[in-house]
Amino acid sequence: MARRIDYSARYKHTPKEVYNAFTNRDYWDARIEEMRKYSENHIEHFDVSDDGIDIVLHHILPRSELPEIAQTVMKKDMVITRKESYTPFGEPTTGTYEASIPAGPGSLTGTMKLFATETGCTFRTSSEAKVYLPFIGGKLEQLMLVNLIDLFRAEAEITETWLSQH
Repeated sequence: MARRIDYSARYKHTPKEVYNAFTNRDYWDARIEEMRKYSENHIEHFDVSDDGIDIVLHHILPRSELPEIAQTVMKKDMVITRKESYTPFGEPTTGTYEASIPAGPGSLTGTMKLFATETGCTFRTSSEAKVYLPFIGGKLEQLMLVNLIDLFRAEAEITETWLSQH
């Protein structure tokens, strides 16, 4: 059974300012650099076109840093490939993401929505985790989602800082 969770990042900036950051390679480079405090990261692919934004990120988490329950499943460092796609700017702007782990026993997918608010904008992510392992699947799904919220929170702080400086 899949588990779901939503996270909303609220910005004092307009949706257009946030979207413009997403189209800027310097923003992504700064975000990756800041996230290296937590894991090895790099940008595999970045493309901005009339069709929107496509980006592929790699996160590498050392096996020794994984929770014990995850180490029972992962016998090597965890390599996460995260693909994000955003529609062209509009009201609202939407997107999707998927994260995959080679030989991983599940999936992590989500939708994203950027929309205006009275004080700026909100970037809402709705995520779904599925782990296909009996007995421990639910625990791993919950662990994935809790850690995902921490990741989204850190990324939102980086985005807010970047926007304030540019």
